[in-house]
Amino acid sequence: MAKTVDELLSEARALLPYRPSPAEALAAQANGALVVDIRGDDQRRAGGLIPGAVVVARNVLEWRCDPASPWRDAAIRTRDQVIIVVCQEGFQSSLAAAALQRLGLRKATDLDGGFAAWREAGLPVVPPGVLQPGPAGAAQAAQVTSPRGPEYPKNDDRGELR
Repeated sequence: MAKTVDELLSEARALLPYRPSPAEALAAQANGALVVDIRGDDQRRAGGLIPGAVVVARNVLEWRCDPASPWRDAAIRTRDQVIIVVCQEGFQSSLAAAALQRLGLRKATDLDGGFAAWREAGLPVVPPGVLQPGPAGAAQAAQVTSPRGPEYPKNDDRGELR
């Protein structure tokens, strides 16, 4: 049976343990939570980044966050890790965090209001164009490899395959 996007969003949010406010997310990050930014390249270039956030393209999020995946991000250590997914306004990130819940990452959630709420709250933002090392020490980059590994094509900074 077909569902509306509002129904999908409601179901996704029902899976999440709690959706922290920007201030709560900042405090959680200070206590070891991993912030995962799934916004598109254009949004990050226009708005900047949350300091210490790991940038992961939405189309490879599950592969990068599954602790059992050979393509997981080094910052993902266990299924009990607190992960806060961030998109621009807090809708796409709810759907993404619910997917992580289904993978068994029971402390995965998303930022209520997304990056827009973070910025509006006056919390720290790395200005556009400035890259910061993420918690795993790897530079945050706009390019991501395919979930199948580096032998597959990479996306350029416009999201096009090269």
